[in-house]
Amino acid sequence: MSTPLRVGVIGVGMMGADHANRLANRIAGAQLTVVSDPRADQATAVAQQYGARAEADPLRLIAADDVDAVLIASPGVAHPEQLLACIAAGKPTLCEKPMTMDSESSIAVLRAEAAAAEPVLQIGFMRRFDPGYVELKALLDSGELGRLLLLHNVHRNKQVPNPDFRSEMIVRDSLVHEVDVARFLFDEEITAIQVLSPAPSSLAGAGVIDPQVAIFTMAGGGMVTSEVFCNSQTGYEVRCEAVAERGSVIAGQPWNTLYRTTVDSVAGAGGTGGSVGRWGGRLPDDFTQRFARAYDIEVQAWVDAARRGERIGPSAWDGYAATAVCTAGMQSLVSGERVAVDLIAPPGA
Repeated sequence: MSTPLRVGVIGVGMMGADHANRLANRIAGAQLTVVSDPRADQATAVAQQYGARAEADPLRLIAADDVDAVLIASPGVAHPEQLLACIAAGKPTLCEKPMTMDSESSIAVLRAEAAAAEPVLQIGFMRRFDPGYVELKALLDSGELGRLLLLHNVHRNKQVPNPDFRSEMIVRDSLVHEVDVARFLFDEEITAIQVLSPAPSSLAGAGVIDPQVAIFTMAGGGMVTSEVFCNSQTGYEVRCEAVAERGSVIAGQPWNTLYRTTVDSVAGAGGTGGSVGRWGGRLPDDFTQRFARAYDIEVQAWVDAARRGERIGPSAWDGYAATAVCTAGMQSLVSGERVAVDLIAPPGA
């Protein structure tokens, strides 16, 4: 393809608007042409800002002649219909996680793509494109540290602005990233999950279990612990420690880019003064800051592949497998028990 890839964005809330800005200003070989959102005023404002047009119906956006590829950032409940339309249209599609809200709808999407002429779906697990996680994966694959035994994940949000945010959303919408990280780094499936419920923060919503701790059992016997805390108040903090036979390594430390020490003055007893040393760096406020580079790399790689007529990155199978683990995780959230993860055979296997 010698001309720019004309991209339509479905859903221009916080994530979709960030992608619209990215496509318009930072991605080579792409042109933002159409945006769609149930809030007509929001769609119109974003479209006018970037010289695109607004389309009320997302299915019309998918079918539009001025859309070569589709980026889906709508709520997960809308994904099945939109993904099936993209598959039917044969248009390259980057869909933000989760692929769908439950295993059954993910299987329907997976099978529809398998029956199509070519795979078109890439699922938005952007950590696979984050430089730190990419470096960690390469180190583990090199064999230098021996066999991977354990992962320890931390995933903290400063706060959740959604007043309707519930406990199960922590599993389905947040923990899903740790699910994909575990599958990516171990290069194998998760066979069981247990979600534990510590005493909740007083700053979480009424009845919301936050934080949560999940334990994954991997197919090869490895284990993964994942803390997800959506109202930590301190900032957006995501990191992963891999423990292998001959060493350990951490990706995502907040001082990877800047670590500093400083001295603060303090008042002493009897009016005397003094000082205290402090160390650390600044935590980002949200995912658009922490993973800005990862999103740029992810979307650029998707655009480049689409222009070549190829598909790269996390597949529909990866989206389905993550959804299946989270479906089992929501069962465990209720019972507190370990729940087995049952996956179908990959289409065509």
